Order: sequence, then structure tokens, then C-alpha cells
Amino acid sequence: DSAAPAPPPRSPQGCPEPARREPRLRDTPEDICFEATANAIALHPDRPLLAAGDVDGDVYLYSYSCTEGENRQLWSSGHHLKSCRDVAFSQDGHKLFTVSKDKSVHILTVEEGRLETRFPKAHGSALNCVLPIDHHVFATGDDGGGLKVWDLRKGDAILEARQQEEYISAMAVDGNGKILLTASGDGTLGVFNVKRRRFELLSEPQNGDLTSVVLLKRGKKVACGSSEGTIYLFNWDGFGAASDRFALRAESVDCMVPVTDSIVCVGSLDGVIRAVNVLPNRVLGSVGQHRGEPIEQLAVAPGGQLLASCAHDQKVKFWDVSALGGLVVDDYRKKKKKGGPLRALSSKAAGSGEDFFADLRDEAEPEAAAGSDSD
Repeated sequence: DSAAPAPPPRSPQGCPEPARREPRLRDTPEDICFEATANAIALHPDRPLLAAGDVDGDVYLYSYSCTEGENRQLWSSGHHLKSCRDVAFSQDGHKLFTVSKDKSVHILTVEEGRLETRFPKAHGSALNCVLPIDHHVFATGDDGGGLKVWDLRKGDAILEARQQEEYISAMAVDGNGKILLTASGDGTLGVFNVKRRRFELLSEPQNGDLTSVVLLKRGKKVACGSSEGTIYLFNWDGFGAASDRFALRAESVDCMVPVTDSIVCVGSLDGVIRAVNVLPNRVLGSVGQHRGEPIEQLAVAPGGQLLASCAHDQKVKFWDVSALGGLVVDDYRKKKKKGGPLRALSSKAAGSGEDFFADLRDEAEPEAAAGSDSD
């Protein structure tokens, strides 16, 4: 004869405990909160992992999930003596590169956060950014305009240059790992040939610091953000002078990541993350915001569905950018009122109502989204 069913579990007060509810699924992972401001974030190329470096020099690895309560800190590393300025995953996702104001480069294993390789005095100035180029080669840029390209097989730099007069803010490389682009605080875009280990040319200086550089249009166009709130466009074979410029009416463009071949997300001093279409040039609207807190860095998850951002509020937030891939932006420009609110492009963007996706696809240009006369 079968045993009697067990009575429901009771709380110390003797009342039956409520049934466990299923964990809630969200559109985006919950915010990740830090004890200090996160300067730098990166998303893993294959897995739902986020790396972050903060102003105290600590580096963290988190797994993130759209299931409520499932974000987990996997490890933290306190090897840097000063602020960690940038973090980047290797292309195969096995290593994490970190650079610091303490002038060092660290390479950690992603699995357990073990320090594998260290260049303690990698540059003469504080380091600002790092970019893995292939399995063995990576580039670093510093506060004095210095660039180094390193080969891990040789354990040393294979290219050293100081062509720019101010800090290197960001770097990008073409799909062949041959041409390296550096954006600088002196307003110039630097062009280097990694394969031939040489400097090629500098663009003429633009207004303001160049803060970011990304490749668009299948590598045929390069976009640079500036501290003046302008995006400068260059043709791939014409780096000497900008082919086009586009003022966002934002206080600044502090960081920029490509989400599609034509659309970038841009973080600004005002805390707003804007989606911007390049050629035709349009501000499409707002993806999200850290209210009144300058955005430090943006990162896109594989597949382009999810965007992460970090700001001075000591939080990493996640935004659903899946709708951007379906937007069609044509050359026709509607006449519109100046200074209207930015269109909300995600459910968490300020001002989004019930119908924030309504008429997005077929409206050539959302309300108040013109490049030169909105926001």
C-alpha cells in the first residue's frame, strides 16, 4: 500500500507556504549594480557573459539572463592598481584583455579569471583602449596618442607609433585584420597597416575630440563620433577628409556601436542612448537612458538583439534593440516640428507608450527624428 502524500510545507507560524511561482521572463536582463562606476564593458562573442572594469581597477565577469534573478557574478579580479579603462574578449572568447590607467595590459582566462599574461609597463602613459585583432595580435592605445600592436607569439610589440597628439579613444580594424583605425582626442583619425607594421596617414582634424570609430556599410564607410555631438563619415579609401558630417543635436557622442550595417547606437553626456541611421542620416529615436548620467560605454550581444550600457550611476543596463533590424529608412524626409521628443524605440525608453512599435516600420522617418532639427 502506498504511503500517504506528504502534507504541504508549513512556515514556522504553521501556515501552509505559498506555492513557488515560476521565475518571470523579461524582455531584457535585470540591471547589474556595481560598488564603483564601471568604465568599460564587453559582451562575449558566443555566450551570455558580460565583462566589466571599474574605476577602482577591479574586473568582473557576469553571466546574464532574461530570467528574473538569474544574473550571476562568476568571478572578480583585482590585479590592476588603478582604474580599468577598457576590456575586450578575444575573438574565440577564451581570453579577456584588460588595460588600465596603471599602464599595464592583463590577459585573463574567461573560464576562471586567472591572470595568464601581464605587460606591467606596456606604455609610457596611462592606457585607454585595447582591441584584439586576431588570435595572436592585439592593439593598445594610450593617453599620449601612443599606439602599440602586440604579437603574443613574440611576447612584445611589433609596431609602435605616436602619430596623434592626444589620447587614443577608440580603435577599429577591417575584416582582414590588416588596416587599423585609431580615433584621437586631437580630432584626427589615424590609419595603420598592421600587416606591413607601418603608419599610413592621418585625417585632417575634425571639430572636437574623436571619441569612437566603427565600420559600416560592409566596410565601405567609417563613422567617427565627436565630443561636439557630430558623427563624421569617411569613405574606406578616402581617410584624408570626411565625406559627410551629421550633427545629432546631442551634447556629445561619447561612445558608439554598430547594431546593423547602417544603424549605430550612440551614448552621450546627457545619458540618452540614441539609435542613428547612417546614409540617409537620421536620428531614429531613443533606445534607453541612464537618467542624467553620462554613458561610458556600449556593447552589443551576438545577433544584435541586445545592447548593454554602463554609466556613472554604477549600473550596467540592458536594452532590447531587436526592432532596429527591421527599420527601413528611405531618403524621403517629412517636414516636422523642431525640438519634439525623441521617439522611444524600446519598451524601457523614456516616453514609450503601449504602442511604441506601431507604425515604426512603414513610417519613413519617426516623429522628431530628423538629423539636424530634432532633440
